[in-house]
Amino acid sequence: MIGINESVMQFLLAFIVAVPLLGAAAALLPAPPGLRGRSPDQAVLRHCVTVTGVVLIAAIVLALGFDHDHPSRMQAQTDISWIPALHVRIHLGIDGISLPLVVLTALLTFLCALYSYFKPPTGPSPKAFTALVLLLEGGTLASFAVLDLVLFFLAFETVLVPMYFLIARWGGEGRSRAAWKFILYTLLGSVIMLLGLLLIGIKAGTFDMVALATDNGRSLSTSVQVIAVLAIGLGLAVKTPMWPLHSWLPDAHTSAPTVGSVLLAGVLLKMGTYGFVRILLPEAPQGFHVFAPYLAAFAVVGIVYGSLACLNLAKPGAKGDLKRLIAYSSVGHMGFVLLGIATMTPTGVNGALFANIAHGLITGLLFFLVGALKDRTGSTDLDTLAEHTGAALYGRAPRLGGLLAFAAVASLGLPGLAGFWGEMLSLFGAFRPAADLNRSAYLVFMAIGAFGTLLTAAYLLVVVRRVCMGDMKRDLPELTDVRGYELAAWTPLVVLTLVAGLWPRSLLGLTDPAVQQLLAGGTR
Repeated sequence: MIGINESVMQFLLAFIVAVPLLGAAAALLPAPPGLRGRSPDQAVLRHCVTVTGVVLIAAIVLALGFDHDHPSRMQAQTDISWIPALHVRIHLGIDGISLPLVVLTALLTFLCALYSYFKPPTGPSPKAFTALVLLLEGGTLASFAVLDLVLFFLAFETVLVPMYFLIARWGGEGRSRAAWKFILYTLLGSVIMLLGLLLIGIKAGTFDMVALATDNGRSLSTSVQVIAVLAIGLGLAVKTPMWPLHSWLPDAHTSAPTVGSVLLAGVLLKMGTYGFVRILLPEAPQGFHVFAPYLAAFAVVGIVYGSLACLNLAKPGAKGDLKRLIAYSSVGHMGFVLLGIATMTPTGVNGALFANIAHGLITGLLFFLVGALKDRTGSTDLDTLAEHTGAALYGRAPRLGGLLAFAAVASLGLPGLAGFWGEMLSLFGAFRPAADLNRSAYLVFMAIGAFGTLLTAAYLLVVVRRVCMGDMKRDLPELTDVRGYELAAWTPLVVLTLVAGLWPRSLLGLTDPAVQQLLAGGTR
């Protein structure tokens, strides 16, 4: 790693948060005179690639300059008074918990911009599309970088509007209904969450997340903590999404454009689980302890429910949509994240954070692949792919079929790939939860979660068999294999899935010290 001055680190983090927002505003300006005669649409999409590329480079430099010997220490901090009367501050900082999420967001947004440059979205003005993608990136990065409860809420809300329009304007069939369902669910959850955040801030006398984590709930009564955890937890559970608050997700993914699905699954869902770890665990530990067993119960129901829904969609004759299937799989995978958090142990929480990153890489790749499949065949219906268009990817497009099979086995948790470690550590955490939690109940949760991994393997292998190993039908148009720009967009996700699976310490070395300190009562 390289040594970078703390003031430079502060600048880099502020730069990473601010540039996408400035880039979004710039995208709406008229094209420079030299570009008007050539392709203004391509120019604005090139602007999106440039801005997200600069942000990704800055995020990589930030990661290289991060003090990996002290990942529990909050680094690159900027702390400026913003609204003195309300004690609200512009407080930014990163530690080993937030850094991987910042890099993941920067990476996925850049890959989406690169993909959109070569495969422009079908719909209204690319100017609006670019501005929305950059606004979405800025809000997501801010959610992982801010250390003030009010700013966290503002960043949390910022992403809702661009995602709503990406679905409503650039989505497919049923997009209007899906977009409204998304915005109504998430807005309702956010209003409830805001009440809980205000309750913590007012009762504790500060909205500063570092000070609240260090206090570890000592200035909040148990009843206040219980109410705050219930309110904030409901808002975060909607975004995660936790069963039974998940019903907006399948519709949103099915209707969203490819880029919208990648960003929704890859980074937006992580904002909910990040809030559980960053806010509720350290700031209201007694209140969280009351609800932890219920959270674990809902998590394992979500694991089994998501897998059974996927099995139903995957069977022949069900007219199952492949995008909808992957959306339901996210309900199951995020169930493992919630189970790990609900154990309130370093092992479980580290597993949750690992599963967060793994899900972003693998599911982002899956949605890219399904989008490419739809571009080639005109459908994501499994029956249509298997019977009428004769997808048979191993024979007709072997590289595309190989990548789909790779993403599927990574998603089912094959050892050696990223999906394995998060699920395993979450189950280990449930095997020995925090000392004051009911171990017998958690052993049941662990057994149900382990059964869910078998169901996950079952439906993903059915998908691979039906899409990749179908009969080669004659007289079908040629199926284009992986294109160059697709390979460029997908290769980083494949490589990182392998690196995280074969070298888990690359992530656990960052998260574990920060989690240990967070659970012990604070962060410096």
